Amino acid sequence: MTTHKTLAMRLLEGKKVPYDAIHYDASERDAEMIAVMLGVPPEQVFKTLVVAPQDGPRSKPLLAILPANRQLDLKKVAKLLNVKKVKMATHQQAEQLTGLQVGGISPLALLNKGFAIYLDELALAQPHIFISAGERGTQIKLSPADLGKVTGARTADLSSPNE
Repeated sequence: MTTHKTLAMRLLEGKKVPYDAIHYDASERDAEMIAVMLGVPPEQVFKTLVVAPQDGPRSKPLLAILPANRQLDLKKVAKLLNVKKVKMATHQQAEQLTGLQVGGISPLALLNKGFAIYLDELALAQPHIFISAGERGTQIKLSPADLGKVTGARTADLSSPNE
């Protein structure tokens, strides 16, 4: 049986980066539920969120990659970017900006597409993390260091505990 390869998987193979692809029920989009389905702690499953571009000369959309059991802290992101305010993209905006479905947005599928990529520093405490393979129903397991190397992601404090 041939396995369907996503753009993200082909990219990793081309760069000789080790990874595992794990499949799950594609109807599930909640990262914490996906962690349960995969049988791993939620702090190892990372979701990729799209921060809408702000008005300004240097504005471009941003990808924030953070653990399933945390929420994006918009104040921390604004401070990091040295702007007054940032906002999450709506599901529709996220899909328009990325060309990918919510629940299947992957930084690996969006290289060279104009996104600044930030990885929550909590990833560095994990031996490996799971991120979307660029489609719903498939996660990629890889080391945070490899993800950072391949995507050029900057590591930062992006999240706060879910309330």
